[in-house]
Amino acid sequence: MGLNASRVWLDRELEAFGKSLPQDCLVLDAGAGSQKYASKFSQQRYETADFEQVDKAYQPSTYVCDLRSIPVEDNRFDAVVFTQVMEHLPEPKLVLKELNRVLKPGGVMFFSAPLYYQEHEQPYDFYRYTQFGLKYLFEQSGFQAGEIRWLEGFMGTVAHQLRYMRSNFPRSPAGFGGGVGGLLLLVLFQLFGVTARLMSPLARLADIRHRYTQRGMPINYMAILKKV
Repeated sequence: MGLNASRVWLDRELEAFGKSLPQDCLVLDAGAGSQKYASKFSQQRYETADFEQVDKAYQPSTYVCDLRSIPVEDNRFDAVVFTQVMEHLPEPKLVLKELNRVLKPGGVMFFSAPLYYQEHEQPYDFYRYTQFGLKYLFEQSGFQAGEIRWLEGFMGTVAHQLRYMRSNFPRSPAGFGGGVGGLLLLVLFQLFGVTARLMSPLARLADIRHRYTQRGMPINYMAILKKV
């Protein structure tokens, strides 16, 4: 499948976020899962929180808990990492308020979540977020919203959709309504699938080289938020 443009950009952005933080400050990775980004915070003190209920691999969390109730005192952390988690939360505003509670005044939070992505980690997949919905939730939860921007560019979205379409087209004439018309559509879409297979890696490469944001839409939004 090759490089995933969204993961490349998330890796780059988290690298920059980690370097922007003071050494030895305390960071919470909220919903850390396998803690794949722990290395980005090797110069800081790193703690994690996760409810560890999805059927996937986890690294042991510092706090095994619901993110609506993290068992620490107010104003504990200098920074929070909250990436690709909020779509999985049934009550996102309550979690944002809890993350605001445990963050020190003036502390910062790295955030990302999808606008456009298929359901995953079922049944724990509840929402997708527009930039306007995010701004509302952030401000209602005590954060200064700042700039909400695209994580990856539009060509990353194109690469993902080409790959996803090719994998999910109907595989028989019946899937296109049957008959001669169904057979013709099957052939045409199979030919398009060959083109999509060739173009998806090129679109992914284009996005990794340059994050094009003038038109289209992202898969994910990101923001760096500050506690008011």
